[in-house]
Amino acid sequence: MQTATTLFAISFRQRDEIAEILASAGAGAGWHAVVVQDAKAIESRFLASGAAVAMIDARGALDDALSATRLLGGLVATNGAALLVLVSRGDVEAIGEFFDAGATQFLASPASDSELVQALRFAGRHAARASGGTIDRRGIPGASLYDRETGDARRWIVGRIADDRPVAVVLVALSRLDIVNAAHGRPAVDGLIEAAVRRAETVAREAIGVEAMVARLGGSEFVLVIEASGAAVTAAITALDAALARPFAVADTRAVLGCRFGVAQRQPGDDAAALLRRASEALAEAKASDGSVLHVALPDGVAPIDALAIDLHHAIERDEIDLRWQPQVEIASGRITGVEALARWSHPKLGPLGADALFDAADRADLGIALSDHIQRLVLARAVAWPAELGTLRVSLNLTAADITRPGFGALFLARIDESGFPRGRLTVEITETGLIEDLAAASALLAELRGAGCRVAIDDFGTGYSSLAYLKSLPLDYVKIDKSLVRDIDGSARDRVVVAGAITMARSLGLAVIAEGVERPSQLELLAAGGCSLYQGFLLSEPVGEAALLELMARE
Repeated sequence: MQTATTLFAISFRQRDEIAEILASAGAGAGWHAVVVQDAKAIESRFLASGAAVAMIDARGALDDALSATRLLGGLVATNGAALLVLVSRGDVEAIGEFFDAGATQFLASPASDSELVQALRFAGRHAARASGGTIDRRGIPGASLYDRETGDARRWIVGRIADDRPVAVVLVALSRLDIVNAAHGRPAVDGLIEAAVRRAETVAREAIGVEAMVARLGGSEFVLVIEASGAAVTAAITALDAALARPFAVADTRAVLGCRFGVAQRQPGDDAAALLRRASEALAEAKASDGSVLHVALPDGVAPIDALAIDLHHAIERDEIDLRWQPQVEIASGRITGVEALARWSHPKLGPLGADALFDAADRADLGIALSDHIQRLVLARAVAWPAELGTLRVSLNLTAADITRPGFGALFLARIDESGFPRGRLTVEITETGLIEDLAAASALLAELRGAGCRVAIDDFGTGYSSLAYLKSLPLDYVKIDKSLVRDIDGSARDRVVVAGAITMARSLGLAVIAEGVERPSQLELLAAGGCSLYQGFLLSEPVGEAALLELMARE
């Protein structure tokens, strides 16, 4: 629950100063301030704070502050909050960019402590009015040209709830816009966002068949709200996903954008604020995930895994389990050389769910082995039927901890590969670090058997467990996959870079190729390449995609 008495602030260079000012002001005004110094998981931290006002101190850290504003802009707009940006006098020309990214208030420094407190009070007033109002950006040069904004969406939801109609909120965050900005400038980015929103409006008007509207949020985010529930929501997400996956025209070339979805459906007792908050939390979860581009919010108070475990009993027999393919790119050439297979559950009521929710539900329902067997068969059957354009790609398939300890699993798995007709030499099996801790000897024997039979072996999520060095020493491996939590911060501090460089050097010294997960920014890729990383996967190139989109990506090479 948001409250005007809670303030969330981020200051990259003057955190202690800001904290002291806010603590002093808060003592007299009844505020509670949460002040942080970096943008790690900033969306989740803002939501967890319950703040109705956010403040970003851009002094001396303009680029970092603008990135943080883009991350928070959509959340602020969706949840009826306010976002104050503190800029240096010499950077006032950047206010337009901050406004486009979702900021609602500004203050130029130097400013007195009392002026800062007064600006925060005005921000609080804005937040108090935001649930029913909107900011008219159309009259501001260089600002958004969209007709509908968050206030319109909120009023639309309030009206449907008052009439006791079903409502679903689909929040969409576009990615890979920084690449377009570097190549073609901010006007091209604005044009891309407008084109994406127009496609969403077309989906709402022509493809869904229910009452719907699209509203622009801060930065690169927008919202689709529809009068639907259950299967109709799933159909809407599928249509929207397909529309946004098509390339966009940019200057004399084409760009493929990534997107992530946060979805919430109206539950008994929901008001507009609760529905939008749950959708915001779902989008933050989707952004934090490397493999799942969509997260569906379950009702407040529901035990999610228990509910999903019951439904999973029917999911396999109803063919609700689908696949997405995460491209893996050779850094030296820029070519897609392989894909990681990722399971996706098309839940009849909740829509698409990622692999994490799927396997958590399987563990709770005691269906882990049955699900793993089903996904293995599905991956092999789909990959063997690929057209010639995809016929050279390696396929990475995840094995579970339960697979490792199954008696005779190696022979069973190899027979399954041969029965499918997929070449052993194009298959990589991936084992997560956490899945190996329990029985390292059994894992080593299984991986040696599979590797001796022609498969390749990778250890996934490297760097997140407690026995990384023991794994490199004991296991027969071909690849090490650096976990996204390490990659995420490689362009941060020197210490972060040293940690990743050390992991890469150690793996290469043992003759292993290195794959980096979760690469989203060109700066990350440059540092990984300089450190000797061989391959990468992540949203810098593409989110996990279906076969049609994978063919499109291959055709662009």
